[in-house]
Amino acid sequence: MKRFKVLLSFLLPYKWFAGQNIIFNILSALFALFTYSLIGPFIKILFSQVSAPAHPGSFHLSKDWFEGILNYYITTYVDKSGPAAALIGVSLLVIGASLFKNVFIFLANNALAYLRAGTTRDMRKKLYDKVLRLPMSYFSESRKGDIITRISSDVEEIQVSVMGSLTMLFRDPVTIIIFLGFLVATSLKLTLFAVVLMPLSGWLIGRIGKTLRSSSFIGQQNLGKLLSVVEETLTGLRIIKAFNAEKKMSAQFGRVNDFFTKILRRILRKRYLASPLSEFLSTIVLMVVMYFGGVIVLGGTGEMTSDELVVFLVVFSQIITPAKSITTMYFNIQKGLASLERIEVILNADNKIKEKENPLPVTSFENEISYKNVNFAYVSEPVLKDISLSVKKGQTIAIVGKSGSGKSTLVDLLPRFMDVDSGKITFDGVDIRDYKITDLRRLMGIVNQQAILFNDSFKNNIAFGANEFTDDEVEKAARVANAHDFIMESPEGYDYIVGEGGSKLSGGQRQRISIARAVMANPPLMILDEATSALDTESERLVQDAIENLMKNRTSIVIAHRLSTVQRADLIVVIDEGKVVEQGTHEELVKNSKGVYFKLHKLQMV
Repeated sequence: MKRFKVLLSFLLPYKWFAGQNIIFNILSALFALFTYSLIGPFIKILFSQVSAPAHPGSFHLSKDWFEGILNYYITTYVDKSGPAAALIGVSLLVIGASLFKNVFIFLANNALAYLRAGTTRDMRKKLYDKVLRLPMSYFSESRKGDIITRISSDVEEIQVSVMGSLTMLFRDPVTIIIFLGFLVATSLKLTLFAVVLMPLSGWLIGRIGKTLRSSSFIGQQNLGKLLSVVEETLTGLRIIKAFNAEKKMSAQFGRVNDFFTKILRRILRKRYLASPLSEFLSTIVLMVVMYFGGVIVLGGTGEMTSDELVVFLVVFSQIITPAKSITTMYFNIQKGLASLERIEVILNADNKIKEKENPLPVTSFENEISYKNVNFAYVSEPVLKDISLSVKKGQTIAIVGKSGSGKSTLVDLLPRFMDVDSGKITFDGVDIRDYKITDLRRLMGIVNQQAILFNDSFKNNIAFGANEFTDDEVEKAARVANAHDFIMESPEGYDYIVGEGGSKLSGGQRQRISIARAVMANPPLMILDEATSALDTESERLVQDAIENLMKNRTSIVIAHRLSTVQRADLIVVIDEGKVVEQGTHEELVKNSKGVYFKLHKLQMV
């Protein structure tokens, strides 16, 4: 029931389309019933059983009145035009009723198309927006392939299985209710007998569907693993080829693929069993009803005539199809609910980075950033331990230490990619958790070790953080980052598409575009996370020049492995195993022969 509430929250904005669908389905069912009810008069005319009844009088809502008025006009028409003309008239009525029935079916499905497409769009958008809001720590524990599966495959499964079942949910119960009303009016005894038989077949089908949901859940999980292997393969294809690991990766993919295939086969087997089983059981029910109806007619009690039995059986047979659809719908919904359960995991994921109700605006950096007794851990593993540190406006602060010592985590806390477990970080004396997050991040420019570019033009990558910009501003930022020359050498200049992740560019070019993006944002505070560590000597020199241009008149926090790049920093902070073990200028730190910085410096100078 809880998951249906989640689904209902997505459906509510489209309730008008759902209402249209129900109205059109009611009209369609009424015209369908009218079509089938004309079978009786057709048989009577065909076998010359038409008697001349009196006019049934003024209108009143009953089966007898409708039957009487229909018989009256048919008899009158037969007397005037003859049986053959009457058959043509009845046939034309059937054709007309069928036309209206199918027009209303189309209108009902058209309304549902808006509902299905809109709901699916909203679901994907809500998932994507939630992914954007989740803290970086969430993705350290989640496979990207699994998240992609939830946004793509799981949402599509809900659209096909659950939303597809809405066609049956809105149409078939309406059809069954209207047709049952007609059957009750024709023969209450036979209808009650038929209604008792049908739930027995439904119960048997329901027993088979119980395990479908759990199988579907496992199947979607394994599809996520499958896509994760594909994603890792595409990302690491160069390494796979370099180490001749094609067979190893193929075997890994084969194992995951085989297991997913077994689960899928089990799911499909159960789904395919639903239709033939329900058809077989429905045939048994129809034959039993036909037998007992025949007994009533042959009994000569006058409770039911032969033509009424034929109409009854035709209408009842039309109930069997929507009844079968309801069992199919049950199977599909069970499968779709497994996918809904998976996307709920993301929708209900706790976003620990929460903004206060009335956050403070911040538009400038005036004095100082302070880390005060900061502690942070990924799950239960401590990464930062009792960190205290100050960064004054205009300073260049270098953070150095061994890999895994917590340097990147330390700066990731500043733009609130993650929040401290204890202690606090203040920005001009105010806890950063009191500020509006977008305002806080707007004051910072970040250049990472791995330049992250989007499959777009040079221009749009450089102006990524700007809502409004001019070509001159983009070019100025590119010149500061030493990127203008190679941009102009590309076939389309600033409109050249750089490829997925900047795949058409060298490492140094990607990094300079990343720096140009930071220049374009023009923030007062720069965070440089090992921006030159993955580059060759020539590229490093060009990028280093760009970084120096970037850092002019700004406060900068620089993370570096190569100590030669930070010797001119105003303050060097040494982190070891999550703790600040030394602080000072380069000259001060190299004097301490027992210090961590001295050892790192000595190793790099060899």
